[in-house]
Amino acid sequence: MKNITYFVLLGILAMQPLFAQHTLTGKITDAQTNESLAFVNIYFPQLEKGTNSNENGEFSIDNIPNGNHKLVISFVGYETFAKTILFPVSEPLNIQLNPSAIEMEAVIISTPFHKLQSQNVMKVERQSIKEMKASGAVNLSEGITNIAGVSSVSTGLSIGKPVIRGLSSNRVLVYAQGVRLENQQFGDEHGLGLNDAGIESVEVIKGPASLLYGSDALGGVLYLNPERFSAENSSEGNIRATYFTNTQGYNTSAGFKSSGSDFKYIFRGSVSEHSDYETQDYRVTNTRFREQDFKAGIGYQKNKFKTEIRYNINQSKLGIPEEIGEQNTNRTPLEPFQELTNHIFSSKSTVFFNNSSLDVTLGYLYNDRKEFEDHHHGDEEEPEDEDHEEEAHEEDEAAALHMKLKTFNYDAKYHLPYIGKFETIVGVQGMNQVNTNYGEELLIPDATTNDIGVLATSHIHFETIDIQLGARFDNRSITINDQIDRSFNSFNGAFGIKTNLFKKVTARLNLASGFRAPNLAELASDGTHEGTNRYEIGNLDLNNEQNLQIDLALEYKNEHVEVFANAFYNSISDYIFLNPDGNLIDGNPVYVYLQDNARLYGGEFGFHFHPHPLDWLHIETSFETVTGQLEDDNYLPLIPANSLHNTVRVEFEKDWFKQGYAFVKYSSTFDQNNVSAFETPTAAYNLLSAGFGCTVKAFKNDLEVSISATNITDENYINHLSRLKADGILNMGRNISFGLNYTL
Repeated sequence: MKNITYFVLLGILAMQPLFAQHTLTGKITDAQTNESLAFVNIYFPQLEKGTNSNENGEFSIDNIPNGNHKLVISFVGYETFAKTILFPVSEPLNIQLNPSAIEMEAVIISTPFHKLQSQNVMKVERQSIKEMKASGAVNLSEGITNIAGVSSVSTGLSIGKPVIRGLSSNRVLVYAQGVRLENQQFGDEHGLGLNDAGIESVEVIKGPASLLYGSDALGGVLYLNPERFSAENSSEGNIRATYFTNTQGYNTSAGFKSSGSDFKYIFRGSVSEHSDYETQDYRVTNTRFREQDFKAGIGYQKNKFKTEIRYNINQSKLGIPEEIGEQNTNRTPLEPFQELTNHIFSSKSTVFFNNSSLDVTLGYLYNDRKEFEDHHHGDEEEPEDEDHEEEAHEEDEAAALHMKLKTFNYDAKYHLPYIGKFETIVGVQGMNQVNTNYGEELLIPDATTNDIGVLATSHIHFETIDIQLGARFDNRSITINDQIDRSFNSFNGAFGIKTNLFKKVTARLNLASGFRAPNLAELASDGTHEGTNRYEIGNLDLNNEQNLQIDLALEYKNEHVEVFANAFYNSISDYIFLNPDGNLIDGNPVYVYLQDNARLYGGEFGFHFHPHPLDWLHIETSFETVTGQLEDDNYLPLIPANSLHNTVRVEFEKDWFKQGYAFVKYSSTFDQNNVSAFETPTAAYNLLSAGFGCTVKAFKNDLEVSISATNITDENYINHLSRLKADGILNMGRNISFGLNYTL
């Protein structure tokens, strides 16, 4: 399969004949006043080409190939406009934008047809990294918890795993740079291994997305959109820095990007470093960490061919907290700690035909994971400072746990020509993955995994109804220690419908099936891992997890009020879970993997009020709930507690600063008493946060300034999804962050 894919790519690179290219011209005006609108963003997302309107509202975009291409026009204070245009066109395009206090919409990339959320049949949540930083999030894993229906299983501050509507680990698939992220997601204390620098936005599909992505998307998808290249024939750079009072830590990054008519490039480097986080009573020992990240990309577009290559290396050293010990603000982790190196190499190419196109995405990921345990030093005296800590580590001969995971994946999708009201995509996806152990401790065995899946999906546009449907077949084969072979197959489908029940009410109904093949830990574990305090034994006879979810979304929207209600019911057959068998090995209780049917249900509800004429005032409220149970009515573990969030936000502009904002947020997390047999209830808590920011001119360039504070009342609390909860260790206390972003 690798050779076939390479030949396909070479064929694509060779297909660059000179086809007719077209120019689109037009003018943007206000629908109410007919006044010209300057600096409006005009963008073709599939072509990744765009421009801004001039002072007269006029624009021009060159080198557009034949075929259907989606155009998106967006401007602050106006409704986002989207239209599919068939080229060639004979006349200029004149667009009138309607004023609106609602935030601008963006194109959703994680779904195959790349539509605005208002046009999507499937409900997808989206949030920009800029919004996450404004809320005071220290890193990406903390920032995603601001998205409705998304939580995080955390081990201190540096390690977090996304939870979507109660499902996590290998049940949630993460995409970065357009390729599926593979970094040992099965481990309880294995985080994302990603830095938010160089990421533009996050999209979340809440529900089975196996139709689009195959195995491991049973619970949903976290899709990370990389930073865009700069506009054609332009360059820009920036320097960012944020300081956090709680950890006495910092996040810094610097980047530059430039685009010509054919070539474009981008690069960004970042460093983050934090000491142990502080609660009202103590610092949590060994939650310190250091992370270095570098991202680069190059793009080329000519005639009917477009390609981009991106690379990301992330190196981090993460302390693994176990108990409250020494109290200081050193930043070098103590043992036990992880040393991680993640490489992501991706290539994304598109060939445009007259009325169709072919997308080919290739990815290679190299995950090098080392874990050092404190028994290496035995009874030696603990180092007293950071220099000695480094020397002590250098004396270690090898990591206790050392695994390398090498993954090659491919994704080819052909967008068929429009057939009447049908927009159709067919595709093939696959993966080859090799896991190899080098350390003395074996958490999972050496193994090779191969995936292949074929899919077809259509979006049908009617006058008042949009329908999306599709089907997919997958095969996964796993060879363990060159001796044991297991194969898993699954056929899945999806059906969705979107319509306007009334003039202002939109309804979406989606029914989808999904699956997940057992991971290596579930199939072949046999040992104790430091920090788990249990001996885990895998089960080679496990079957696929298979689920069916129904999702109903209602949305009312007028000029000043938005109200939404999302409800879901998720039925999972052969749900895999750990259970003690009553035995002990080396003094540790033995846990085995079992299967039973399970169900999860709940939803998200809320409203957004921006009254006229106070369009600068926004009042937002949302409520989230999820319940997970086995067939015998016992509750599933790691289900987030119900929560209520209330936010008041204002936006303002003055002559000397732009894009000003301020907010106050009060979040209430309720008691979690619906716990599994091996969990304890978690008490309720309330958190107050606030922040403000603006953009000012400094040396003729833009300087963004932001200040935010979280847990302002310094409340002592424990999140139900904290892995430190079993030891009674508190979550982070009050934290104030100061951020600067200077555009060069």
